[in-house]
Amino acid sequence: MRIGRVLSFLVGLLFAATSAMAAGFRLPEAGAKAMGMGFAFTAQADDPSAIYFNPAGIVQLEGTNVKVGVTFVNNPGAEFTGITGLTGGLSMSETQKDLVFFIPNAFVTKKASPNFAYGIGLFAPFGLGQEYENHHTNIFRNKINQIDLLTLVVNPTVAFKVNDVLSVGAGIDFMYGKAELHQTGVAPGSLGQPVDIFTLHLEGDGTAWGYNFGVLLTPTKNIKVGASYRSKFDLEIKDGDVHVREIDSVNNIPVFGGFTAAQVFGGTSFNTNGSTTLHLPATATLGVAYIRDRLTLEVDADWTFWHSYKSLALDFKTEPIPLDTSIRKDWKDVVAIYVGGEYRVTDPLALRLGFRYDPTPVPADTMGPELPDADRLYYSAGAGYKYRNWTFDLAYMYVDKKDRTVNNLTDAATDVNNFNGTWKGEGHLVAFDIGYKF
Repeated sequence: MRIGRVLSFLVGLLFAATSAMAAGFRLPEAGAKAMGMGFAFTAQADDPSAIYFNPAGIVQLEGTNVKVGVTFVNNPGAEFTGITGLTGGLSMSETQKDLVFFIPNAFVTKKASPNFAYGIGLFAPFGLGQEYENHHTNIFRNKINQIDLLTLVVNPTVAFKVNDVLSVGAGIDFMYGKAELHQTGVAPGSLGQPVDIFTLHLEGDGTAWGYNFGVLLTPTKNIKVGASYRSKFDLEIKDGDVHVREIDSVNNIPVFGGFTAAQVFGGTSFNTNGSTTLHLPATATLGVAYIRDRLTLEVDADWTFWHSYKSLALDFKTEPIPLDTSIRKDWKDVVAIYVGGEYRVTDPLALRLGFRYDPTPVPADTMGPELPDADRLYYSAGAGYKYRNWTFDLAYMYVDKKDRTVNNLTDAATDVNNFNGTWKGEGHLVAFDIGYKF
């Protein structure tokens, strides 16, 4: 039963990672023009990033269009003040490490005939990065020291202009995903203080398939209506590597049914494998744009269908005792509101403003330090410039993450998984795209 004890303990650790992977960290940063307008772009969809925002829009683009870009994300570490299972009942503070990310995007479209266009896009619809400063002293190390998730989607797309009012588009989505987690195993010492008994590193990757479609209506020259849908991804991670190191053989604390960590793991290192499926949610957007002379205004409602994320199952394939289990999450569907506008000052120069409201899908009783999510307000500004066949788009977005207080600690002496306290955070994004029309 030694392996069974080890795997039972690792299940809780690994679920901290996978719950973070499938939580509220959708990334709509697939275009600087859209970001400048708060991502209110589904009804306009008039540059190559329409492959992401509404594929029906690419039939509006003449010739062959190429657009590449990147979003720079500066994520100052969220601050926590409160009690965890490792603070001994005392209120303490912890700050995540300041991190920087780059989110890429690339699109190519071609108008093959007056009523038909096709293209391909590359973008990152989901992603996460969190890290705590000190892996041996932070008050969440039994749940997470560091977590990283990367997803990339390749999206071939076609679009048809049915008539002067209606256009439709659709695509196939292939996703590659990679995830990594670092944690520290902790046990109470002889005086009740927490003692590190091992470190854990998990890494795995996988693939998934999905689809998307969109509709674009132009009932009058001043009004556009757009709708798009992207299916959920069942990202299957098979045989992820689990490495346990720095296993304590000095303190000899009996933590597994009277056995020490070194006895249970059979030495100072241990390797195994685990598999899971991450259910990344379906999304849908409905937008209305009003266009008059040089001014464009748009409002979008954006749904993320987290209801499919009720629980997460994990399968260990270590013999002779396979261990399957699951943990409750029960995320809720949310609707975000995007509002944006563009004013074309001159034919080459456009200025943009946007606002976005994103409610959190994360219930308080299942929230963890791997993703301390909260309602967010986004404020954006941007500019676009055309020079001959070139286009240049630049945008900035400020993320105001609302303070969130959670009390899900059942017992300060025995509950090592939850916490009572308040989280605070913010973020900054800068996007830049370059486009060329052949």
